[in-house]
Amino acid sequence: MSKLKQLETFVAVATRGGLTAAAKAEGVAPAIIGRRLDALEERLGVKLLVRTTRRVSLTHEGSAFLEDCQRLLIDLANAEASVSAGSIKASGHLSLTAPAGFGRRHVAPLVPRFRELHPDVSISLNLSDRVVDLAAEGFDCAVRVGEMPDSSLVSVRLADNRRLCVATAGYLKRHGTPQHPQDLTRFDCLTLSGDTSQNRGWAFSIPKQEEQEVIHLKPGGPLSCSDGEVLFNWCLAGYGIAWRSTWEVQAEITSGALTPVLEDFAAPPNGIYAVFPQRKHLALRVRLWVDYLKAQYARPGFWLSHD
Repeated sequence: MSKLKQLETFVAVATRGGLTAAAKAEGVAPAIIGRRLDALEERLGVKLLVRTTRRVSLTHEGSAFLEDCQRLLIDLANAEASVSAGSIKASGHLSLTAPAGFGRRHVAPLVPRFRELHPDVSISLNLSDRVVDLAAEGFDCAVRVGEMPDSSLVSVRLADNRRLCVATAGYLKRHGTPQHPQDLTRFDCLTLSGDTSQNRGWAFSIPKQEEQEVIHLKPGGPLSCSDGEVLFNWCLAGYGIAWRSTWEVQAEITSGALTPVLEDFAAPPNGIYAVFPQRKHLALRVRLWVDYLKAQYARPGFWLSHD
């Protein structure tokens, strides 16, 4: 049994939610799928899936391995496409979506530049903070910020993102600087209202014995808004402390317009991802777009500009 077939089977079961669905998609008996998974787990010496008669769920090791497997299979498909495509040019329509704030700054400026490289591709970009159903709404690719929940979508990590507490030097001079996350109760915190992504609060990493524990706090303050860019502008104007992503504030931190606070307690970074529906063959225009984004986000100094 080939190692590649084992990996393909593992991804199919994880993304389709069960052995039966994976077996039906491939046209084989569920027992064959089960034997492949058994062989993979035995070869690796680790449990990847918890299987019951009703459903399967990923173990912690399985979740991490799934992302690696998806990336490996995508790279293999891309390599094959590069050889088979030869001089074929990307063409057709590319339908994209991204979060509004991130998309305005770090996706929209790249779209016309990408089309200059591939003039036979037409592109539409939807900016929305709701999580769209890519397959149902006909999108080829989405950019998403934050950890990816288990789903049938394929994700490619484009860059790291971290959230930091920031304020102006003037605000900190007037009010002091918090030394511990619990100190935030004494400061004007600029909070996001009506947004499910921050329902758990601001995340901080706190030392606990020999490990770090991530905790969530819900600081308050006299100003809140449902729009992140408004909070960013209020923070720049010196009205308080905000908890913002590095993709939004890195340029201001570098220039000195904003000062990070509580850096020693910053939570581990999450990711910026390109996601797309599970497909056997990825369209050349989608593959090139994902490769382009990854290359741009890796450029030195990219996050120091707003376009």
